[in-house]
Amino acid sequence: MHRFALTVLAALAVAAPAAARDTMSEMPLQEVIDSPMAKAEGLDGSVKFYLAGQPHPRVLQSMSEDVSNKKTNGTNKSDAEACRWVAISVLLAFQEKAKQLGANAVIDIKSYYKKNEVSDPVNYRCHSGMLMSGVALKGRFAKLAE
Repeated sequence: MHRFALTVLAALAVAAPAAARDTMSEMPLQEVIDSPMAKAEGLDGSVKFYLAGQPHPRVLQSMSEDVSNKKTNGTNKSDAEACRWVAISVLLAFQEKAKQLGANAVIDIKSYYKKNEVSDPVNYRCHSGMLMSGVALKGRFAKLAE
């Protein structure tokens, strides 16, 4: 009986990675930007965010492109809640870099999960697993006309 229990445990240990969860969600970026939680965390409106395909004011100066890839603990949070939280972290990282560069916007933002670019003029993608949720976005810093 002891040998049988060890065999079952070994089989479960090998099979566990195959059962890993990777749920992809698409969520509206503007809802995150406008949320009270984003403002409370420091998203101050000094930098504007535009997804690829979304209209924006005229570009006065195009700057560098960058990727922000953040993760958050999904324990005791719904996927949607964890995704909003981690999206705010990504936007805060973009805001900080934009200010360093003298940019007032991040444009042409695309989801960039596992280096695969996906454009959507409304939604960003978030991936949630058993314990973590993550958002990776790629965007270009720019100075836009007011």
